This record gives sequence, C-alpha cells and structure tokens, in this order.
Amino acid sequence: MSQSLSQLYTHIVFHVNFSDGITIPEKLQSVLHAYLATVCNNHDSPSILIGGTNDHVHILNRISKNIAPVKLIEEIKTDSSRWMKTQAQDYGLMLSKFSWQKGYGIFSVSSSHVEVVRNYIANQVEHHKKRSFKEEYILFLEKHGVEYDEKYLWN
Repeated sequence: MSQSLSQLYTHIVFHVNFSDGITIPEKLQSVLHAYLATVCNNHDSPSILIGGTNDHVHILNRISKNIAPVKLIEEIKTDSSRWMKTQAQDYGLMLSKFSWQKGYGIFSVSSSHVEVVRNYIANQVEHHKKRSFKEEYILFLEKHGVEYDEKYLWN
C-alpha cells in the first residue's frame, strides 16, 4: 500500500497537580479548553470535544498518524501549563505555580462510540455533582480493565 491512512480516536484524561492546591477557575475553563483545542490542532490531532471541571480535563480527539500519543500529551500538557501561568496576570489569580499531574490516561475510542464519549465529556459538570473526579477516574479505570496502583494516580 503506497498511502498511509489512519482514523484513531482517543479519550485523554489528566488532572491538576493536587499537591499544588491550585484549581482551574470556572471563568477560565472554557478559555483553557479552547487553548487545548488549538494545541491539538497544531499537532494535526483535532479535538472533537474538550471538557472537564476545576480539577481535570477530558479531550476527545482524532490523533494524527504522525505523532506518538505520549508526545502529543506531553505537548498538550507543557504548552497549556505554560499558558495557564501567563493567565495569572489577566485573571488576577494565583496560577503562577500551576501544573498538571505527571501522568495521564489515554484510551482508544471506536468510531462507533465517539458520540457516546462526546456526550460523556459534555456532561462533566453533571457527573461531578454526584461523585468526585477521583471516584469517577477509578470507576473509569476499572470499567476499562486498566490495572493501576492508586498511590501513583494523584501526583
């Protein structure tokens, strides 16, 4: 085959560094999500939907065949962390020490389930009226059969 083709959908999840005690202000969340979409687009991995709450983000995207998932996530987290620090002055917030967790979750999404994941991300605020991000994430990992050590999930 002379042409390389792909259609890989991923659901990426990562949270703020909980040891900082810094969260994403509500008035900055939609701006952050737009910034994250720009970073994804700049790496030829367009987002379908980005959502989350004050302590985490979910990214549903179509990842480029030309970038390794780990590299894309590194770029997303590095660029957005740097950007968040610059928002401290504009928003009068204590974001100068903002950082993301060291790790992340990335899950493949079948093209037939893209809309289900999209709806899940769109309803994050509603989900978190019932359970915390930590509770949600552990349930998410267990549902998908991902082995984990909880002592390493939150830093």
